[in-house]
Amino acid sequence: MSDANDAGLALKPKWDAHGLITAVASDAATGDLLMVAHMNADALAVTLATGEAHYWSRSRQELWHKGATSGSTQRVVELRIDCDQDAIWLKVEPAGPACHTGEQSCFYRVVTPTGLVHG
Repeated sequence: MSDANDAGLALKPKWDAHGLITAVASDAATGDLLMVAHMNADALAVTLATGEAHYWSRSRQELWHKGATSGSTQRVVELRIDCDQDAIWLKVEPAGPACHTGEQSCFYRVVTPTGLVHG
């Protein structure tokens, strides 16, 4: 059974108990998954207002403008929300690597039966 929000056009994010929603960023040109982060209401509002990805840093407990210190910003090409409005998908133009390790994507390791390998 679907909820009325499942098919409606009103933006009503379902924040978790900490006021956060999962946000997934992919490269708009290639479709490659870049990173998974979280947003709060402020991060979503600033992202929509500026056109650049902003997230909520759970470790630092602060609003985080992606690339503010590294220069690896993410220009938002399209922002989508899933059917029950508890996850956000950002299609972005990255201005550098998404991962703090310098890798283009945070998902650069492949899990095998014997451990991890660089993908």
